[in-house]
Amino acid sequence: MPSTSKNVAIIGAGISGLTTSKMLTDYGVQHTVFESSDRVGGNWAFGNPNGHSSAYRSLHIDTSKERLSFRDFPMPPEYPDFPHHTQIKAYLDSYADAFSLRENIEFENGVEHATHLGNGLGWEILDQAGATRHFDHLVVANGHHWDPRFAEFPGEFSGVSIHSHHYIDPKAPLDFFGQRILVVGLGNSAADIAVELSSKSLQTEVSLSTRSGAWIVPKYVYGKPADTMYRTTPYLPLSWQRKIMQLAQPMNGSNGALYGLKEPNHKFFEAHPTQSVELPLRLGSGDVIPKPNISRLDGSTVHFEDGTSGEFDVIVYATGYNITFPFFDRDFLSAPENHLPLYKRMFKPGQEDLTFIGFAQSTPTLFPFVESQSRLAAAHLIGEYALPDEATMERVIAEDEEKYIGHVLKTARHTQQVDYFIYEHDIRAKEIPAGRARAKAQQSTLAAR
Repeated sequence: MPSTSKNVAIIGAGISGLTTSKMLTDYGVQHTVFESSDRVGGNWAFGNPNGHSSAYRSLHIDTSKERLSFRDFPMPPEYPDFPHHTQIKAYLDSYADAFSLRENIEFENGVEHATHLGNGLGWEILDQAGATRHFDHLVVANGHHWDPRFAEFPGEFSGVSIHSHHYIDPKAPLDFFGQRILVVGLGNSAADIAVELSSKSLQTEVSLSTRSGAWIVPKYVYGKPADTMYRTTPYLPLSWQRKIMQLAQPMNGSNGALYGLKEPNHKFFEAHPTQSVELPLRLGSGDVIPKPNISRLDGSTVHFEDGTSGEFDVIVYATGYNITFPFFDRDFLSAPENHLPLYKRMFKPGQEDLTFIGFAQSTPTLFPFVESQSRLAAAHLIGEYALPDEATMERVIAEDEEKYIGHVLKTARHTQQVDYFIYEHDIRAKEIPAGRARAKAQQSTLAAR
């Protein structure tokens, strides 16, 4: 493949950084991966010393191994359908070793500050070792599940408040035995934690408070992983496909209101569904008590919007994450309310020497998603792909946001929602060929001068 003399910095050695490093290695692009931890894996490195892992001890991936696998590095056939986090970490270690990716990683040396020099001069990187380094291009792959986002309610709670990011197991970060626990949220983490803590052996009282209700989908349909039983297609309007999926939900019993939760204030796929086999059973068995949104905190008393109240010792906030870039000055780049408008979820208009990888909530899979992004990023770096002009980029950003999130709830959780199947087809069949044509046109223009 063509190569380039550009020197690239990659921030992070999680799945996004590793995948980008692998693709740049394939394309002969010189690069350095800055990793603040002593290991690869990012979010999937349980107990990661840099504090960026949100994995708890019992965590299993909610995406099947068939959908999760990198296209050029399948998961081991002996893995279960839904691997444990230790297996995901082992898979990423194997991926790094198979393609000799550790050679380009500087462990325990993250990026303290990144300064854009402008005028085509690249980037000045201050690393954690105190050295100032120069790079031609910066790839940001630091993830978006490490800076906990808390819900805010009037009043003060006198008990213990933690975020699900810091939850490890029923004995850590505190002993939950015999506690009165309120879990806030209804995503996958909230469902998992509520189920685990509601075990009668712990002698706990567990309630689950949700603001907007949810569709709770099973992991298996007809004995097969549910995410392998469907795929969206670019050849039918997405609105039609969503209607078809909505019609299937009564058969799945996925409406959370069937189990005492709030009626969803949205249709199926207008918010990220919650995947849990056990939560409906625990709700139906009385082990988890459904509660509406919190209206007020008053010492150990929590008041709810339906006028009821309860006494609690612990609140676990499973309320998502902020998109944060601690190495950038805020006036250079930030993501207020998690809104980060990017061309193809990768490029900021006017910043051709800056690429983002992995900043999306990709349904139903993330690993192949970042694989498709890294392929485009590598083509861009070797001159085989050229970006359109800024006005076109801004127009396409607006069009893509309407396509992917125009129909979803307007919350910080859904600002990055994309459909993997539609996105991957767009990158592979449309964007890379179009970018290749733009690159050739630019090269012809330069040659003619």
